[in-house]
This record gives sequence, C-alpha cells and structure tokens, in this order.
Amino acid sequence: MLDPKKLEEIAKQISDSIPPGVKNMAEEVEGKVKQVLQSQLSKLDLVTREEFDVQTQVLIRTREKLEAMEKRLDELEKGSE
Repeated sequence: MLDPKKLEEIAKQISDSIPPGVKNMAEEVEGKVKQVLQSQLSKLDLVTREEFDVQTQVLIRTREKLEAMEKRLDELEKGSE
C-alpha cells in the first residue's frame, strides 16, 4: 500500500510542475463556473437552509397549537352535551 505522505509529495511535485499560465487559466475557469452556477441557482425558487429551518420550526409550533386547540374544542364540545 502506498504511503499517504508519498502520495502528497507526488501530488505536490505534479502541481509544482504545472506552468503558472495553466494554473491561472484553471483558476479563471473555476471562477467563471462558480459565477454561472450562482447565477443559475439564483434564478431558481430556492430558500437557504437557515430559512428552511426557521419555517420548519414555525410549522412545528403551529401544529402544536392546532392540536392543543382541537383538544380544547373536543373538551368544550363534550362538556356542552
């Protein structure tokens, strides 16, 4: 089995041997890809994880209140019979 340190050393040697122009081009391409993805994702009707979690908590509290109100209503209806 290969030593992880040896693999890191080989990867560093390969990375160091890549001409700077190619590295710059790769960084530019990565930046453009990120821009395009962000632009396209912003067009979708998505919410952030934080917004989703907040709405989930609101829904849970609303359900709890509804269940309590239904229970209270049942008790009131039984009491008026």
